[in-house]
Amino acid sequence: MDAVRLRRVSRWLAQGLAGALADLYVNSRETSAPEAYRSRQDVLNRLTGDIRRPGFAMVIAETDGLVGCAFGFPVRSDGCWWLGFDGALPQSVEQLTESGGVFAIADTLVRSHPPDQDWDAEVARRLQERLVSDHRASLGAILVDQDDHPALAALRSWGWLDVGELWRPAGPTMFRALVLPLGERTAARLEGLAREAWTRWPG
Repeated sequence: MDAVRLRRVSRWLAQGLAGALADLYVNSRETSAPEAYRSRQDVLNRLTGDIRRPGFAMVIAETDGLVGCAFGFPVRSDGCWWLGFDGALPQSVEQLTESGGVFAIADTLVRSHPPDQDWDAEVARRLQERLVSDHRASLGAILVDQDDHPALAALRSWGWLDVGELWRPAGPTMFRALVLPLGERTAARLEGLAREAWTRWPG
């Protein structure tokens, strides 16, 4: 793990890496050729759209080559990123959003490392934490398919708190919304969410 280097890249360089990142995504999954093509195009389309967002940022992980990345953007103070949230957004999260202190992670891609599955998870964790902390945000935010139980379990073990369900009108997927408090002050404001998450989470 010491050999993995993390580096923040500019918007221009992120555009140049788009093809390599799409290949990284496809190669980390076992899919048929048609599915791989669609997946690659989906990643390219999503990345192209996100790169245009104000405040877009990306951190990449390298060893002898590109092994992963995480990218995202600041959540606008009008709270539109939370559109489709089921119920009332926790007040502390709403206040941090209004103050411009929330950074959303749009995606995390890590090359599969079969001999050591913990390696993949550790690289992903480091990428996400570096991306959010580099932006000096108080809170990280991420949406995860509610059926992706391994990803949800990993995020919770890294300190992410489940704040509820969110539905995006553009697709059929129901997401779990999770937040990562950075700094003691923010963690204290969100302390109650850690207890609430386990009561809301379906067993």
